Amino acid sequence: MAATFVVTLREAFEAALLLGIVYTFLDRIGARAQWRYVTTGGALGLVASVAMGVGLTSVSGPLLDLGPDLIATVVIFAAVVLLTWHSWWMRRHASALHGGVVRRLEEARTSRRWWIVGLIAFTGVFREGAETVLFLWGLLAQASVGSWAGITGGVLGVLVAAALGWAIFHGGRHVNVRTFFSVTTVLLLLVAAGLLSTGLGKLQALGVLPAGEPLWDSTWLLDDRGGVGGFLTALLGYRARPSTFEAAGWALYLVAAGILIFGRRTRVRVARPVETAR
Repeated sequence: MAATFVVTLREAFEAALLLGIVYTFLDRIGARAQWRYVTTGGALGLVASVAMGVGLTSVSGPLLDLGPDLIATVVIFAAVVLLTWHSWWMRRHASALHGGVVRRLEEARTSRRWWIVGLIAFTGVFREGAETVLFLWGLLAQASVGSWAGITGGVLGVLVAAALGWAIFHGGRHVNVRTFFSVTTVLLLLVAAGLLSTGLGKLQALGVLPAGEPLWDSTWLLDDRGGVGGFLTALLGYRARPSTFEAAGWALYLVAAGILIFGRRTRVRVARPVETAR
């Protein structure tokens, strides 16, 4: 639940920021009547991403004949790659995204082709929704993540993201967007490290990697199958009885990903709300 909450919170918040920019821009130029294009485009983007999730679920059925553990392992490693790439890309290109959206909005205003704002909303929401579907697919491939818990975490993430987006675009200056993205990036890397550790454990179970004795056993202190332990397992990749491969993979991933994403100091400007004309 914790991991799905973080993932959907981050992705839904990015979509909320984009929609907020479009809505505010139209309000500033006196084109609130065109909000319907944005609403329709965003709704269609959401429907398309849900349809993608349904399609992936349907396709995964026949693939299970190859072996559920094998498919789950592939999905988990794919989710690690996607989470890492997404965090790196957003860290480097957040400001460029804002500039590109504004340029396309100006083009729509000049040409009076308002369907463009609907397309912006659709592509933005569908992109974030599609990424969310792929990330959650990897998370739910972990045996420790229950389907209902994952759905609950996802719904809560979307609701909190919507509330944060509303606050920012209605004068909520107490919401520090840059800090939000920095904190959620760290959390996403921890989620990815946990997924990598799970994937390595599955490779050991499949015989691809040699099995060994647990590096330590902290079950007596905090069982990873319990409430708190399960929460930390989903969010931080905690293992009560990790193998050497699982522990080393978790630690090495965090070091490598941390250097990749935070190693170089880059000025990343996150999209700010467009000031509304009074």
